[in-house]
Amino acid sequence: MRVALAQMNAVLGDFSGNREKIISFARRALDRRCDLVVFPEHALFGYLPTDLLERGSIVEAQLRELKRLEKELPKGILVLVGCVTFADDKRTSKQATGRTLGKGVAESLSVKRYYNSAALMERGKKTRFFHKERLASFDVFDEARHYRSGELSKNRFKLKGKTVQVTICEDIWGWGQRENELKKVKRSGVDLVVNLSASPFTKTKRARRHDVLKKTVAHFKAPAVYVNMVGGQDEIVFDGRSVIMDKKGKVRGELVAFQEDLGVYDLETEETGYRESFAEIEILRLALVQGIRDFALKTGLGRCHFGLSGGIDSAVVACLAVDALGPQAVTAITLPGPFNDPSSRVWAEKLASQLGIQCLNIEIEPAYEALKNSFEGATGLNEFGLVHENLQARTRGVLLMAYSNLSSSLLLSTGNKAEYAAGYSTLYGDQCGGLAPLGDLLKSEVYELARYYNSQAEVIPSEIIDRPPSAELRPGQKDQDSLPPYDELDAAVVRIIERREPARTKTETWLLNASLKSEFKRWQAAPILKVSDHAFGRGRRLPIAHRAKD
Repeated sequence: MRVALAQMNAVLGDFSGNREKIISFARRALDRRCDLVVFPEHALFGYLPTDLLERGSIVEAQLRELKRLEKELPKGILVLVGCVTFADDKRTSKQATGRTLGKGVAESLSVKRYYNSAALMERGKKTRFFHKERLASFDVFDEARHYRSGELSKNRFKLKGKTVQVTICEDIWGWGQRENELKKVKRSGVDLVVNLSASPFTKTKRARRHDVLKKTVAHFKAPAVYVNMVGGQDEIVFDGRSVIMDKKGKVRGELVAFQEDLGVYDLETEETGYRESFAEIEILRLALVQGIRDFALKTGLGRCHFGLSGGIDSAVVACLAVDALGPQAVTAITLPGPFNDPSSRVWAEKLASQLGIQCLNIEIEPAYEALKNSFEGATGLNEFGLVHENLQARTRGVLLMAYSNLSSSLLLSTGNKAEYAAGYSTLYGDQCGGLAPLGDLLKSEVYELARYYNSQAEVIPSEIIDRPPSAELRPGQKDQDSLPPYDELDAAVVRIIERREPARTKTETWLLNASLKSEFKRWQAAPILKVSDHAFGRGRRLPIAHRAKD
């Protein structure tokens, strides 16, 4: 039996486009003499659907494409594809979509109406469905909000005399937990375990995936194929890196990171194929590039822009944006104000030239002076302070958003995780934008990426890397005037924000207090590309108004 792993980039809600891609992968698998091709979780629907599932009509549209898929698949191959199905298919269409009036609507929205399913399809034969049992309800996941649990014990089929156990993503992650649904499943007689997955990337995830796979193959004494989604969806990035593991727990093959790919596993000959592996810093770069590219393209914005300050963060964003969309689709904007070092613009323009991107210069001082004079005249304020600093930042934000209106371009925010954690950003100023690529990176990781870009030739001017970070909103300003040293702050972010541990040091206590006071800013931040196990954004749900103290 030959099995193909179809590592696919699904577009959420583009059911016809996803169907066409599934058919294309199936034809390629058939050309490679495969008997079965396995796709990721939610390959037809896209992932994460979240509250799109409140509209049953959307699920019905996906199921219509599933019917089309049944008729258009190539003959001679089985297809196992992730999709969404109604948990009660006996209900009428009117009831299923929640279009009834009155009390019925409220009740229908509170019922878990769907299964997270895998459809086993073969042209000319009736489709079988298997349903996910272990629902993910942590971090960015809230599957129990809409899905019912299936039964893993029913998720088996035979092919060419082999018994295949079907699992979907979280189904294999119960090891070491109080409840492990796999332990309730009959262990004997399984020849292959398949896992359809949509597992988001984090810097630590790959090792943990291999660990749960190793425990799974040991449990069943059978090899496994793990097929993961690839691509970006909002702040989530899926890295692919699908895995073939033999029954002894050895990785026999791994597909590429952050690209669509097709792998093959022959159960008899154990034929597989390794792909190129990369250093951790390159994997991080690929994750951010994938996140920017798919966010822009899947929202229909093929261009991006950002404020290029002559500092380290915006320089790294510039490099990532060029890698994601190409230099022709990227615009940098310098926004010098009354306290900018003239060298900042020189270094910014040098970087733009070396990257081959358009660089516009917009002076903020005329607009800032007009706003300052108007405000001072109305309030009697006559001493320079935080109001004036934030007016400069917000003037920049207004102009950057104006360019979005002009060019239908995605504005990238340039703040990093240490700044977000401390609240060291200006709401509606430097924090404004449609996507924050660096918002889950420590300051040290930003520097690491900058040096990585310069590892073969100078891409980012060395002056940008070597200069002390500064917002340049008052004379002689340095970040360290307001923040602890970045090495201490990064370490505190890891302990307080990522690991949620109690504060021990002065810096950690400072950060905890600053973070609790600034939660309102993060609620209004652009989506942050998630690369850590605990990022700001969807998976972190802290209140704004409270009096809790750690």
